[in-house]
Amino acid sequence: MKIEGKEYRTIWFENNVVKIIDQTKLPHKFIIKDLKTVKDAIKAIKTMEVRGAPLIGATAAYGLVLAIIENNDQTFLKKSSEYLINSRPTAINLKWAVDRMMKKISGVNSDQILNIALNEAKEICEEDIKFCENIGLNGLKIIEEIYNKKKGTVNILTHCNAGWLATINWGTATSPIYHAHKKKIPVHVWVDETRPRNQGANLTSYELNEEQIPNTIIADNTGGILMQRGEVDMCIVGTDRTLSTGDVCNKIGTYLKALAAKDNNVPFYVALPSSTIDWNIKDYKEIPIEVRSSEELSHLEGLDEIGNVKKIQVYPKKSKAMNLAFDVTPAKYVTALITEKGICEASSKGLKNLFKR
Repeated sequence: MKIEGKEYRTIWFENNVVKIIDQTKLPHKFIIKDLKTVKDAIKAIKTMEVRGAPLIGATAAYGLVLAIIENNDQTFLKKSSEYLINSRPTAINLKWAVDRMMKKISGVNSDQILNIALNEAKEICEEDIKFCENIGLNGLKIIEEIYNKKKGTVNILTHCNAGWLATINWGTATSPIYHAHKKKIPVHVWVDETRPRNQGANLTSYELNEEQIPNTIIADNTGGILMQRGEVDMCIVGTDRTLSTGDVCNKIGTYLKALAAKDNNVPFYVALPSSTIDWNIKDYKEIPIEVRSSEELSHLEGLDEIGNVKKIQVYPKKSKAMNLAFDVTPAKYVTALITEKGICEASSKGLKNLFKR
């Protein structure tokens, strides 16, 4: 997708260095950062310089490539894989990508190990791009159907950032929107700011602006009244982990949007590549929910009057805060899942039929 008219991916490998777009600096600064060691990759994941389940997985894959460049000893690679998996607990793509990489390189002691790892990391990225493109083409059918009935602008509400910045390209929740825009279907996106890190306001609106797609940032609690007023035609969100039961774990606040959508008969879709499906956990209470620093709640970051980025405290110093990063939306509130294979019911039967499991 584009930034200032130039095509970018979120991650790439160049001259034995992994290049990323530092998302902690967006939207105020566009900075390409070099990751030179596996520790750099782990830090980038932990500090959310890269974020979004598919991109986290790709970064971890390239992290193992960097580990091989440092030291291709199998013991070092195994420890590196464990550190990568533990860098963030909720997104299933992280472990999926590391396990896939380790399956390729475990026991390989030849001088071909770097090429094997690099090819696999690149394949993970190419596969994600294709999956996200297909998600968009499948989701486009839903937007087209709404447009053909309405004969007017399709208003779409999304939460957090499940755009191309969260993947390698296209995005998941945004991919149908981008495809609709390319087909000249008029769309408008309600963008939840998504406290506390404001991924919607900082990232989703930013990338939609770059593609010249009309969008409006709203406070997280505004979606309900917009649905009551009939100003939302559909909701579409991404996911960090979807269980084989159809239950969806996504950014905190997703569950409340699904409840509001259900109450107002607004269809609520979840877009995901198959790499985000957890086929093992059956009870959503077993999903590890990341607890992040309370500073994300107590402090805000933005531009001051002379254009410098500043962080300010907004809570009383003595106040305590709890910062759960994700919640779970039960399958019964999800209209359908949009995947690279097609659209299915959010249920064990729907997923098994689609993925022939």
